[in-house]
Amino acid sequence: MLNSLFRGLFDTDMTSVIPVGTFLLCVGCSLIIGLLFAFMYTYRTRYTKSFVVTLALLPTVVCVVIMMVNGNVGTGVAVAGAFSLVRFRSVPGTAKEIGVLFLAMGAGLITGMGYLGYALLFSVIMTAAMLLYTRLDFGSRKKSLLYKTLHVTIPEDLDYSGVFDDLFKTCASSYELVQVKTTNMGSLFRLTYDIVLRSPEKEKELIDQLRCRNGNLEISVSKQETSVYEL
Repeated sequence: MLNSLFRGLFDTDMTSVIPVGTFLLCVGCSLIIGLLFAFMYTYRTRYTKSFVVTLALLPTVVCVVIMMVNGNVGTGVAVAGAFSLVRFRSVPGTAKEIGVLFLAMGAGLITGMGYLGYALLFSVIMTAAMLLYTRLDFGSRKKSLLYKTLHVTIPEDLDYSGVFDDLFKTCASSYELVQVKTTNMGSLFRLTYDIVLRSPEKEKELIDQLRCRNGNLEISVSKQETSVYEL
């Protein structure tokens, strides 16, 4: 009686219906996997509540979709076409966000096909690997304190090409002029450099020398980082 309640309106006697118990087991397993991935993502990561909730529910959504289209080629093609119409109106995500979304979808796919043991094993292995890599700061740039972005303001009558080369050669192991911008109605130039200091102590020495060269105009030094939206 319970199974007949969940039969499709267009099902025939040749159509295999997923038992309610099996459906609930797959959904429960995918919910546990989603919580596992959500916990893994929040470890040492800046996150938003909406993304974590979505990540926790995504494996269940994929699981149910796969169970519904399993063995039905026409429905599978229709679902693929529907997903292809989706357009994300938000800011592009980071590489880590895209990675965990693929992990959640992969786990949901495995669960929807009925391989609950493999889905749990896959989720535990990938969660442990990502937590380990995050704990060890795997892939982080060595000596990141030496990589700086320098902004220097100079008068318009000062030729900016090579004006600070002698100072950079003393205090930095490498440097590159990445941007030139006019400010204050064109009366000043704002130069942006990416530099690698020889040692952290060289930062104060470099700023003092630059102040003498640019007439004590504005100077700022910040940590050099890859854009958060860049993969």
